[in-house]
Amino acid sequence: MRRGQIQDETTDQRLLDSRGPTDWVHSDPWRVLRIQSEFVEGFGALAELGPAISVFGSARTPEGSTEYVAGVKIGSALANAGYAVITGGGPGAMEAANRGAVEAGGVSVGLGIELPFEQGLNEYVDIGINFRYFFVRKTMFVKYSQGFVVLPGGFGTLDELFEALTLVQTRKVTRFPVILFGSDYWRGLLDWVTHTLVADGKASKADLELIHLTDDVDEVMELLRTATATRVIPERPE
Repeated sequence: MRRGQIQDETTDQRLLDSRGPTDWVHSDPWRVLRIQSEFVEGFGALAELGPAISVFGSARTPEGSTEYVAGVKIGSALANAGYAVITGGGPGAMEAANRGAVEAGGVSVGLGIELPFEQGLNEYVDIGINFRYFFVRKTMFVKYSQGFVVLPGGFGTLDELFEALTLVQTRKVTRFPVILFGSDYWRGLLDWVTHTLVADGKASKADLELIHLTDDVDEVMELLRTATATRVIPERPE
């Protein structure tokens, strides 16, 4: 730069100067970098995890309840079968699955989310990551899992359930088992899907085959074994 274009400050000086406005921290371009950093952190932490299954369920499931006990059994069975167990890292059903994995000597993963009322990662998490953005966290659940096991839960669990079903239905992921555990809890939802959604033409009968319903931990493991053994891997483009 010459003449009137010469600046009194250098780029390094502006970088190292702690003074000045901080509004840029909250701008959309800066958020893009934060999002990128979360993807990098998640990929780096989980890239060498090995076979894993994501287990979802309510944070409000009380310890000692039938659902909590089932979560512990599922986490233990998954660990004994050589799977890492991935949950949202919170209390309730998530804690139960993480606990089962740890007590069986397996790998327990918690992918937390920044929420105003969240209690933080449960004590049974071996590998923990806290995310700011739900969509980054959801990517990690799917990318590093061979299937989903869904215990009774609320809106968050339903969100994760239908996200997975949409990805399988649209073939964004292939041969990805989605297993609902707890027929008394989930039967009403499946009846609505069958008699309203499918009956009204909003989904096809074939879509019902994307969902498995059971109350048996052994059946969960058999469904996962069968599905992951025949999983279709899309061919790489030339």
